[in-house]
Amino acid sequence: MRNNIIHPGADELTYEIREIVKIGEEIEKTGLRVYWDNIGDPVAKGEEVPAWIKEIISNLVKNDNSSFSYSPTKGLLATREYIAGERNLEGGAQITSDDILFFNGLGDAISIVYNYLNKNARVIGPNPAYSTHSSAEAAHSGSRHITYRLDPGNNWYPDIGNLREQIIGHPEISGILIVNPDNPTGMVYSKDVIRKVVDIAGEFDLFIISDEIYSNLIYGGSIHNKLASVIDNVPGIAMRGISKEFPWPGGRCGWVEFYNRGKDPAFDRYTRTLIDAKMLEVCSTTLPQKALPLVMSDPRYYPYLAGRNARYWEKSQIAYDIFSRVPGLKTNKAYGAFYMTVLFDEGCLRKGQFLKPANSGAADIMRELENTEEPDKRFVYHMLASRGICVVPLSSGFNSDLHGFRITLLEPDINEFRKVMQSIADAAGEYISSN
Repeated sequence: MRNNIIHPGADELTYEIREIVKIGEEIEKTGLRVYWDNIGDPVAKGEEVPAWIKEIISNLVKNDNSSFSYSPTKGLLATREYIAGERNLEGGAQITSDDILFFNGLGDAISIVYNYLNKNARVIGPNPAYSTHSSAEAAHSGSRHITYRLDPGNNWYPDIGNLREQIIGHPEISGILIVNPDNPTGMVYSKDVIRKVVDIAGEFDLFIISDEIYSNLIYGGSIHNKLASVIDNVPGIAMRGISKEFPWPGGRCGWVEFYNRGKDPAFDRYTRTLIDAKMLEVCSTTLPQKALPLVMSDPRYYPYLAGRNARYWEKSQIAYDIFSRVPGLKTNKAYGAFYMTVLFDEGCLRKGQFLKPANSGAADIMRELENTEEPDKRFVYHMLASRGICVVPLSSGFNSDLHGFRITLLEPDINEFRKVMQSIADAAGEYISSN
């Protein structure tokens, strides 16, 4: 090309969660059935959307203005007023409908939030990271995402000392990201931990982004503490959506809530930039915005979520029991979202370890992947070729220096779930002891 047309952050746009599908599809062509445990789509995994939610949506479709017309740029006023009212009843930071901005799913929100941030301003995020955040943040700056450690020895809570060190060492850091409940670990932040993060943000004059897409998917006695409940006077953004809750991932409906816009002129100007950017897209999808208050205010909604959460908790305990028995593996129970992270002990992954491929075609594919650098990614490929089970490696999938893999708790058949988890555990044990 006459000029360089490549964005400086192009190489940071990676999404291992879906990229591993390419290898899985090649494995599947060899005749080995693949069990897909890489994507957090409850509907694709077999969870049924309740008939009453479908009825609400189908009734809305019958009205032309409910689904076929534009909505206001910020989102439907009635829906934003509903969300603001529910949020304010919970206490903490108070917002109005003007503090809410809708997007076509949180993927859209994440992209715009980072893209319109000054390129010299960085947002530090957790390690392990959710790759949509880490990739988008790194791409906007053209530099590798800066992270703070989540401590597997302490319920995957943030290492507050490490967070402080990183902020001091990187004066370009302007914001802190938390994902609560967390993907990929299933950790749920305690109020005390969030308060410590808020205190650090206040001390260093930073803003906070809290991804709360799984805020109503909590279990095992955990309590979800929203950022709004402890943010005090610190500027912040909370991200929420319906893709995991209803669940309706295909609806592409997410929103952000702005807190304390008036406390800092620069933060207020930044939020107005996000609104202006959304205006260029005209609006977000209308139908799910119409459905949102009708579904969430229905007396059946929270009992429905309670039933789902009870099943996730049952599977969290099953998975923990299975993986904690394997020498060389360690894990924590999940208390939110529908993921768990399983770690390999340091030093137990070495070159030369292997699992026997299920067939000659899978063996041919594995020969092409033998030089994969990350040791946990090599294990994932070996298990895919041997057992036909697709999970996501922690290192490349979640921007981490830890080695392990993420599983989901989405399989609706409890016996099938137990069988798959045991197969993964057996594969890990065999792989660790090989060579």
